[in-house]
Amino acid sequence: MFFAVASRRGLNQTGYMRIRDERPSDETAIAAVTRAAFAAVAQSSHTEAAIVAALRAAESLTLSLVAEDDGAIVGHIAFSPVQIDGRDGPWVGLGPVSVVPERQSQGIGALLIREGLSRLAETGTEVCVLLGHPDYYPRFGFAHDPRLTYEDHVTPAFQRLVFGGTPPVGRVTYHPDFAAT
Repeated sequence: MFFAVASRRGLNQTGYMRIRDERPSDETAIAAVTRAAFAAVAQSSHTEAAIVAALRAAESLTLSLVAEDDGAIVGHIAFSPVQIDGRDGPWVGLGPVSVVPERQSQGIGALLIREGLSRLAETGTEVCVLLGHPDYYPRFGFAHDPRLTYEDHVTPAFQRLVFGGTPPVGRVTYHPDFAAT
């Protein structure tokens, strides 16, 4: 799919960004984008690229999309299964989402998030969770629900978006490969 980018600064000659499924040939570029995106983030564990690679190797990427501009990958988003109170369900976690530093704040991450959420809603996914900035993600429909916890913590940064069904309650556990280093 092609999307207009929100900022004129980031537009290619056609004025559009292509959002598409990850391909096997994208793995190296995705790792580079992810490492670059989190290199200067103080709260980062700097293991995000390893997490994506481990999820891919375990065939546990529910959805993996890239933002491509003039043939170059400039962004990536991953969604993977989560458990709630040890149970599997139609639930996923968003993350990481990465945009190369020189293209951040141009709407690329938002395009990836919107496209990913749109696709998930069409697949029967009931809930998407994330650990992210509580002032940024509500624009996509995410909200904090204190009945849903992460690592036994209740924090406004842990949010959920309900696509359908009854909002789950309990402790969320990400895929074991989130421990990758």
